[in-house]
Parts: sequence; structure tokens; C-alpha cells
Amino acid sequence: MNQPNEALLCQVIGGDPRAFGELYQMYRKSALRFCLTLLKDEAEAENVLHEVFLKIWERREQINPELNFNSYLFTCLRNYAFDHFKRLEKDRRLREQYLRQMTEYLPDEQEDKNEQFEFLDEVVGSLSEKRKQVLLLNVYDGKSYQEIAELMHISKNTVKNQLVKARQILRDRFSVAFA
Repeated sequence: MNQPNEALLCQVIGGDPRAFGELYQMYRKSALRFCLTLLKDEAEAENVLHEVFLKIWERREQINPELNFNSYLFTCLRNYAFDHFKRLEKDRRLREQYLRQMTEYLPDEQEDKNEQFEFLDEVVGSLSEKRKQVLLLNVYDGKSYQEIAELMHISKNTVKNQLVKARQILRDRFSVAFA
């Protein structure tokens, strides 16, 4: 892969969207291939590629045109992919923890854990968008009521109410499905 010339990088740093598009096209295939080898999922590889290029655009002033852009880009891609794996692992652990809390009353042999996870995903997916977002931000991302309120531009009390209702729906649906 050829290193982009310093003039192109300077144009990107200056905010030229055409130059950024040229940079993106220069790296798209090789960067996507790299992400695919790490993630083994084409859609997720595309997402990582777009997220990294978005971050590069947002932080373009920090690019040093005298340094190796190839190394910078592929290090960013690798780090973002590894962060993706960490988030997946954290999500899995949090789902297991939440499922344990939801199913404490069930004997272990009563239901297969995978079935319970699928049911949990289905129930969470059936929540209203606002309620689901509040629940996911709290449970999966560990955000406080205040942080969620600020992110979503709603009151702290609305966050609390949405969480109470979401958890009640989950408890009710679980008690019916696995009773």
C-alpha cells in the first residue's frame, strides 16, 4: 500500500472533504480486508472501518503528515476491533448477570440458558425505543441516571421511570414465560 502524499494529508487536515474521500478510497479495500481478518464478520468490519474513518475526520487536526499514516490507520483499526471484542465480552457478562438476577427463582435445569438469553433479547427488543435505549445505557454501558438524562436530553426522573417500567416488563414477561 502506497503512503498518501503529504499534500493530500495536509488537505485532509485542512478539512477538505474531497481529499478525505480520496484518502478513504485509497485505503478502503485493504482496511476492510484487515478488519475482516480480525472480526470475521463483514458487516461488523464495515462498521469498524466507518467508525475509524469518522474518528480520523473528527480528529484530523491531530494527524502528523510527516509520520507513517499507514501505521496510524491500521493501529486505529486494530485498537477499535479489540475494543469491539471487549464490548462484546462486557455485554455478554452483563447479559448473564442480568439474566441471573431475572431468573434467580428458576431451578437451573428448568430452562436452557441460551433460550433464556434469546427470550431476554426478544423482550428487550420489544420495548419502545426510548425505554430500550435507557435500559441498554444503564445495564450494558453502566451509565448513571444523570449521565443517561444528559445524553438523551430528558429529566433524571424520566430515566428512573423508564427503567422501572422496563424492568417490570422484563420481570412480568419472564415470570409468564418461565413459570
